[in-house]
Amino acid sequence: MDQLAALRAFARVVESGNFSRASDSLGIPKSTVTKLIQNLETHVRTKLLARTTRRVTVTPDGAAYYEKVMRILNDLEDLDGAMSSSQALPTGRLRIDISASLALLVLIPALPTFHARYPDIQIDLGVTDRPVDLVSENVDCVIRAGQISDQSLIARRIAQFGFITAATPDYLARHGEPTHPSDLEKAGHLVIKYFSTGSARTYPLEFHRGAEKLEIDGHHLFASNDGNAYVAAGLKGYGVIQAPTFMVQEHIDAGRLKAVLTDWTQEAMPLHIVYPPNRHLSNKLRVFVDWAAELFARDRWRS
Repeated sequence: MDQLAALRAFARVVESGNFSRASDSLGIPKSTVTKLIQNLETHVRTKLLARTTRRVTVTPDGAAYYEKVMRILNDLEDLDGAMSSSQALPTGRLRIDISASLALLVLIPALPTFHARYPDIQIDLGVTDRPVDLVSENVDCVIRAGQISDQSLIARRIAQFGFITAATPDYLARHGEPTHPSDLEKAGHLVIKYFSTGSARTYPLEFHRGAEKLEIDGHHLFASNDGNAYVAAGLKGYGVIQAPTFMVQEHIDAGRLKAVLTDWTQEAMPLHIVYPPNRHLSNKLRVFVDWAAELFARDRWRS
């Protein structure tokens, strides 16, 4: 029996919750995973997993064994990373998840500079805004805007984004330029709404000036749960938008959009890079986290 392979297979089954996802993440057939687990249980002379046709659960002995297995696997990864960092550039695959707008406008255009430094790190990029189970989906890290509600994860704040309220010159010619946020709730004006993928809740536009804080709902004909679609609708004149600076500044500079209500500000949104606490920061993940922090901290993305 290849005991190290069996330990890795056992850990992946526990983390992913079934044999199919474990085999996919390990890149080996499901039958091989099954055989490795059977051999491991025979070797330790105890049942580690309880299997039914619907689910896989960890036995009490299996849970205790898993904790010790993870210490061994993490120590091995640290050892490999220490040796590789002392002898060569980091190598291997990183699976990262990020929203479409950040991927298209910030991360992907900058990736050539990352690979110029680290040519042997393979990036598998998931592009989504949905909640990701980092452990069961075998994702190394996610880059997410907003507050991180899951306190079990490690979140490193790498930047924050400002927002701009804007509309097309044609829209403003037809509907008039607002002089106060409350104008957007009056007849004749339209706003474009952003809604949550999980709850379908639409978010109001927010305005701050000194101690004054306003939330404006306004009438809308269009809403989206995707930042790129949201800005695209604004560019088509569907209404007033409130979007991150990095998504609209180019359009303002080109005259396609015009900033409005500029004496009001919006609360900046934090950006985090997030990874599981039981996933020690391997050398390849460490260099990516540091590079991403450097990239997103630049003034171009923060303003």
